[in-house]
Amino acid sequence: MDQGNTAFMLITAALVLLMTPGLAFFYGGLVKAKSVISMMMLSFGAMGLIAVLWVLFGYSIAFSNGPEGPAGTDTYIGWDGVFGFDPSMFSLNSLFVDSLDPAGAYPTIAFAAFQATFAIITVALISGAIADRAKFGAWMIFAGVWVTIVYFPVASWVFNFTLGEDGSVVDGGWIASMGVIDFAGGTAVHINAGAAALALALVLGKRVGFAKGADKPHNPPFVLLGAGLLWFGWFGFNAGSELAADGVAALAFLNTIAAPAAAILGWLVVEKIKDGKATSIGAASGAVAGLVAITPACAALTPFWAMVLGVVAGAVCALAIDLKFKLGFDDSLDVVGIHLVGGLIGTLYLGFFANGSGLIFSGSLDQLGIQAVSALAVMVYSFVLAYLIGFVIEKTIGFRVKNEDEVAGIDLAIHGEEGYVLENSRQ
Repeated sequence: MDQGNTAFMLITAALVLLMTPGLAFFYGGLVKAKSVISMMMLSFGAMGLIAVLWVLFGYSIAFSNGPEGPAGTDTYIGWDGVFGFDPSMFSLNSLFVDSLDPAGAYPTIAFAAFQATFAIITVALISGAIADRAKFGAWMIFAGVWVTIVYFPVASWVFNFTLGEDGSVVDGGWIASMGVIDFAGGTAVHINAGAAALALALVLGKRVGFAKGADKPHNPPFVLLGAGLLWFGWFGFNAGSELAADGVAALAFLNTIAAPAAAILGWLVVEKIKDGKATSIGAASGAVAGLVAITPACAALTPFWAMVLGVVAGAVCALAIDLKFKLGFDDSLDVVGIHLVGGLIGTLYLGFFANGSGLIFSGSLDQLGIQAVSALAVMVYSFVLAYLIGFVIEKTIGFRVKNEDEVAGIDLAIHGEEGYVLENSRQ
């Protein structure tokens, strides 16, 4: 066992887990003061539920039939490359045995821990689209069902593969087998979450009084703190996806600095031209847009092309967040405008600028076609199932709070707590 790589994986897993509390601060600062507890609880609820489901059966769905599953298993049930499950891996029992005497460079259970954090943050990202108006219990039901039938299979499609001696995929999920470049989750995480967010925004409908400029972020310092924590954790997200402390991880690390830095500039320039002011919310959102776009591309671009991607993502996402007003859907905290659009930009950009296989290097559009098919497949699959799950919940137990609770702020109504209690209010 390589103790250095094992330590690297465990540290990067901890960094990725920190992203979810970071997201809670980012989202929490964007909502109104009387909904901040509810907003942050959607992220913390996802941490609790998704981690448990991952240990119980999520890993088995995503990785039981592949390089990170138990060797020689004959209990796998399902359609290879599309969907399956191995009962012998319930609660990661097989991996526990492996951890005592690992056969590879690191214990497989370390990989399982790393991937658990990806599942958690993907689900938490969706919650930004339904801020200020969602019931906590309904959200938890949605999260549990969606992660089971959407995220776990999609993770298998993209992340579960075996490489041959020449570095090409020889076996794995159907998207990976096509030759898609998605180093850390542009499709499986950001397009997946962004499409589900759009579906839920449509199911729940618009907030009371929805209009451009009607809802102001109540705490920009929270937003900046959240963006900083997200960026810090994203180094684990991107560099950690190499599963080894080597040169590829170093490239991913550097590009995770370069792209979001350039995206801040791209966003702020557009914001200044469009609205007359460069804002702290814009800087934080630009950084996140750049991080989203570089996620699939961090190990396949030179730093120069990573910065170009960042500028493009920051500028385009700054414009895309206004689509909700033009098209009439209420994506409260711009999950669609940043994560879906940013994920699509980063994924498709590789078709042109990926080292070796992109159009400018190979003269071929093959890679672009693979990237487009992969992005479209995940987007459609996630949107349709998220819409159906959300629709059923809304029509049965109800997904949306009462209008009067929404107007008053839903922290007290749902959680019996307030985010800010002034001293004189206790007297």
